Amino acid sequence: MSLLDNLNWRYATKKMNGTKVPQEKLDYILEAARMSPSSSGLQPYKIIVISDKALLEKIKGISWNQSQITDCSHLLVFVAWDKYTNKRVSDVFNYTMDERGLPHSTMDDYKANILSLYEPLGEEWQAHHASKQSYISFAMAIAAAAEQKVDATPVEGFVPEKLDKLLKLEGSGYKSTLLLPLGYREESEDWLVNMKKVRTPKEDFITEMTIEDAADFDEAPSGKTIGSLPNK
Repeated sequence: MSLLDNLNWRYATKKMNGTKVPQEKLDYILEAARMSPSSSGLQPYKIIVISDKALLEKIKGISWNQSQITDCSHLLVFVAWDKYTNKRVSDVFNYTMDERGLPHSTMDDYKANILSLYEPLGEEWQAHHASKQSYISFAMAIAAAAEQKVDATPVEGFVPEKLDKLLKLEGSGYKSTLLLPLGYREESEDWLVNMKKVRTPKEDFITEMTIEDAADFDEAPSGKTIGSLPNK
């Protein structure tokens, strides 16, 4: 099946049956998430995988009691950096250079440029930026799950502060961003399973523009640029 066929098959499963997802399918989904592109290749996020039922029960209590949390096979918790620091950025770039057999100094100018752009924007902006990067990885995981015929339900309905405390993320430099239960649909108890998939019509969703359609914009450039980094 094509990617579009797989995406048409998937839906936000409302009731899962508790059947275990085979390890090879789970590994495939996680690898797709790991291979996701990210801004400057920094991957400022990671995934916590939870299948322990007692822990899932606690998470359900701070996730609006959504049954998928405890009925799933595995819960993927996406967590992202709370800020960008010189050490974090340096560690990623140094690892990249080591893997490519290049000196660490290769990335010095690029690293300095990134930090000079990000630092004045503040830690709240930085945390939000890192969180958005985790959503790209999340999307890859959903697509891979559909390809593997594994049901997946995007979950933003939880209390991040309580989940961070439960998972001992406080002081770790990470914050929870979103959840992805993986499992298999319980068709007899899922009201959404046979509903028609509805999306915005293409003519409303897609707009083609030319320079003639754009607004006049004469603001002088800041003089700063991220530049090119072929490691995404």
